[in-house]
Amino acid sequence: MDIRRTILLMIFSFSLLMLWNNWQVHQGNPPVFGAPPASVKPKAETADAASAANNAGVPVAPAAATPAGGTTATVPGLTTTANTPSQTVVFKTDVLALTFDLQGAQLIRTDLLAFPSVEDPLKPFRLLERAAGHTYVVQSGLTGAPAGATFPNHLAPFTLETDARELKGDNLVIKFSSVSGDVKLTKTFTLKRGDYAVDVAHQIENLSAQAITPSVYLQITRDGSDPAGTSSAPSFLSGPANFVGAAIYSEQEKFQKVTLTEVEKRKASYIKQADNGWFAFIQHYFVTAWVPPQGKSRTYDMTELEKNLYALRSIEPVGTVAANSSLTMSSKLWVGPQDQTALEALAPGLELVVDYGLLTIIAKPVFALMTWLFSLLGNWGWTIVLLTVLIKAAFYPLSAASYRSMAKMKMVAPRLQALKEKFGDDRQKLNTAMMEMYRTEKINPLGGCLPIVIQIPVFISLYYVLGSSVELRGAPWVLWVHDLSVRDPYFILPAIMMATMFVQMRLNPTPPDPVQAKVMMFMPLVFGGMMFFFPSGLVLYWCVNNILSIAQQWYITKQMATIATASHR
Repeated sequence: MDIRRTILLMIFSFSLLMLWNNWQVHQGNPPVFGAPPASVKPKAETADAASAANNAGVPVAPAAATPAGGTTATVPGLTTTANTPSQTVVFKTDVLALTFDLQGAQLIRTDLLAFPSVEDPLKPFRLLERAAGHTYVVQSGLTGAPAGATFPNHLAPFTLETDARELKGDNLVIKFSSVSGDVKLTKTFTLKRGDYAVDVAHQIENLSAQAITPSVYLQITRDGSDPAGTSSAPSFLSGPANFVGAAIYSEQEKFQKVTLTEVEKRKASYIKQADNGWFAFIQHYFVTAWVPPQGKSRTYDMTELEKNLYALRSIEPVGTVAANSSLTMSSKLWVGPQDQTALEALAPGLELVVDYGLLTIIAKPVFALMTWLFSLLGNWGWTIVLLTVLIKAAFYPLSAASYRSMAKMKMVAPRLQALKEKFGDDRQKLNTAMMEMYRTEKINPLGGCLPIVIQIPVFISLYYVLGSSVELRGAPWVLWVHDLSVRDPYFILPAIMMATMFVQMRLNPTPPDPVQAKVMMFMPLVFGGMMFFFPSGLVLYWCVNNILSIAQQWYITKQMATIATASHR
């Protein structure tokens, strides 16, 4: 009993601490568990420093560096930003708005037009961005030039060869070209209607009289700042959904996640060479991924370019390009939501960026069931309600066994209290008398726990599925709930959850220990308070689950009482 009391007090204390931490973050104050990573503005480098290469031969200048050779010529549709002399151009499809910088033909901004911003729902969500204090860009280029020569890379000035700015038909083709060291590199980005996947081709033309052996690098550069809207809940509550970091997939090692802290400390463990797979930067709901050509050997590299700025890249030799000839390497780029169906179609294993951790084997079927229900109902809120009902129905036999055990415990509670008063502090005699009563009444004290323990992995999986599904982002339910991925604006669902938890406590047998009883009575307040800051879709799930549990427990308790009354006649 002392151990149970200690555990309950620890849970209660930790819950209060997490509630205070979430409140502090909600109020705009630093979290109790330390301040978030500081946003460090990338340092500009000179043209000489920018031309230096790291151990992979890729330029190390950050994305915001000044273009070597100064600004490019003015092109219609280009803009010059106030913070950097580089020029940018914007292209739009029905789902994407992409901003390229002519310095390196870098993709420096992407607006996902179908997803509202966290800060301003009237604006689209911005995944990639290069701004003061934040860098998240996509780059590529050539490396492997002979000593004293340079190939076009993500620091070289490029020329735009495309007139169209918006998607008119099914495809929008964008071309950039650059010449350096007698080598011309043409980057071609093909955008498709309704698609977040971009076909990217690197055409290498050797203009010299000598053969060359270049390599193409594909790169994602990002700082370590948490994305806007990241949950402040601990990982055991939020699950793997809030992971921010890198990932690499290969047939040899499968799915490997790497935190930016591991990269910073040079302790990152991942496959260094493969001829298949992909690499990506992951954040909640969204992902940026390069899929190099399959079947061709490449090396992977993760490095910290400078404080709080990281690069994840692949480097692939393209073989020998003879004099006055050309060669093209094709790859794919995904910049968008974690749409599992579309990601799986793009590359094997890419759907794993929606990570359910150790419970994937359960969570996958749950997600499949959820998407099927949505195809019938057309509303994610009612999908959550029906999904919870179906799962609860599937576990009815186990839940019924648990509630019958608790009902028996509640019926003998007065006798337990009488035994406690009779034996006082003599715990040995008290325990002996209790065991004898349990044996006589055919009660298993743990009978109410085991069925619940068996159900826990399924309910945690459902919890993770709801927290990871980008489909819930911006999805309304009814009346006041306009977005199931954010907290309830009027805290109605958390209040309902607290009320249902109190009802459940009343239906459960009262713990014989007074301290235990008081702690259990406070638990609905603590957990309900924590739910004030959780997405409304998750709180809806808990509310429905609690209501169904109350109905089931009330029915079984009443049934047991009827049986007991009949047996005493």
